[in-house]
Amino acid sequence: MPLRIVSWNMNHNPRPEAWELVASDPQLDVALLQEACVPPAGVAKQVFPDPDAETWRTASTTPSKWRTAIVRLRDGVVLRPRKLIRVGEWLEDAVPVSREGTLAVADIDFGGETITLVSAYAVWETPSRESSWIIADASAHRLISDVSSLLSTQKDHRIIVAGDFNIYRGKGDRGSSYWKRRYDTVFDRMEALGLPFIGPSGCVDPVGEPARSGTSGDRPNVPTFRTKQKDASTAAHQLDFVFASESLRPRLTVRALGADDEWGPSDHCRVQIDLADA
Repeated sequence: MPLRIVSWNMNHNPRPEAWELVASDPQLDVALLQEACVPPAGVAKQVFPDPDAETWRTASTTPSKWRTAIVRLRDGVVLRPRKLIRVGEWLEDAVPVSREGTLAVADIDFGGETITLVSAYAVWETPSRESSWIIADASAHRLISDVSSLLSTQKDHRIIVAGDFNIYRGKGDRGSSYWKRRYDTVFDRMEALGLPFIGPSGCVDPVGEPARSGTSGDRPNVPTFRTKQKDASTAAHQLDFVFASESLRPRLTVRALGADDEWGPSDHCRVQIDLADA
């Protein structure tokens, strides 16, 4: 039986139905969440970080009462959260994080091996007071720097990184070659670490609908974001991505749960990640 993981930006939805959607799937082992509000009591077997902790927030220009989280949903799953510290601090086996709330990390035992799971969120930011831009690739690169501390060998690591990166793959905003080049550096840098893009994409999504957005080479993008949550016609862009170690790549199946009856109470759909036994 595969290890089943879901990655989902919950759009800081405080209503219990959002958490209940995650907790109600009997085949789901772990959830990697972004923009998650503090969960209702008893909704999951284990939530990291501690829902009562003062760290349940994301550092930004307007601090938010939501963050990334990792959730154990089934008995029998052994999940060991990693301690997170600020960049510049040191604690053995802890993970330095550039921006509070944007990363959650835990190890899980599966089939006699240890897999490191990472929930990641690239925060929007404005370059300066004079700028009209909002950008997320700078945040994405900070996440990559944080993730790089998990690597202690060139090969044979077992890491899955999933989340909302708020960038495009294989294209730029409104066809801009400038933004395409900037976004490409995120995917290139992850691949250079040994964590290539896995999905979701049209060529590995066995049940997804045909892609309605741009393409990167022969790997069509799969829309994971709607500008209007209840309007399927507004699902035009993929902002959610899964990266993983090359050693895990042949065993991974990734698909976006993007059909109308799957979408759920967020502007992002869930991304399902199945890892087969070795």
